Amino acid sequence: MAARKDKKHQINLLPQEEFAGTTLGRTLKWAMGSFRIIVIVTEMVVMAAFLSRFWLDARNADLNDLIKQKVAVISASSEVETEFRDTQKKLKIFSSLAVKEGIVSNAINRITSLLPPDVFLISYSFNQESIQIKGASTSEVSIAQFIVNLENSDLFEKVSLSNVDTAQEETALTFTLRMQLKKGI
Repeated sequence: MAARKDKKHQINLLPQEEFAGTTLGRTLKWAMGSFRIIVIVTEMVVMAAFLSRFWLDARNADLNDLIKQKVAVISASSEVETEFRDTQKKLKIFSSLAVKEGIVSNAINRITSLLPPDVFLISYSFNQESIQIKGASTSEVSIAQFIVNLENSDLFEKVSLSNVDTAQEETALTFTLRMQLKKGI
């Protein structure tokens, strides 16, 4: 019995001597070794993809939380942003009017310096490129002199008389003048 124990029995379904020497045997041996490596590499890729799934899920959750925080900040500051833009629009309008105010005050000062003694201004209005004046005078000659003075001024391009009225109770004539400012003033 001792002789039996020393001998090892191996069972090999692929015969070593005859089959290993043939082309089919060598190809089968190469395929078995190569496919084993391919299977191991594929299993490693699948395991890496499975494990990276947890990291990607955590990253996705973090990014979603960050997006929610940013949306909350943006929605909270939207009122301030709207108010800021409205204030900017108002400041832009004010600055354009402030520039025009210098032109208007210069024009009004020039107009009052050209007034004959018996002509009085009742009101004035200013829009983009013209000034409208409503005034009163005791004589037509003074109104005509006022128009001539305005036409000779270097501030106005065109002066037109649009209305002359007489009130029944009053002796004064009321008139309306429209003056177009010269370009570049």
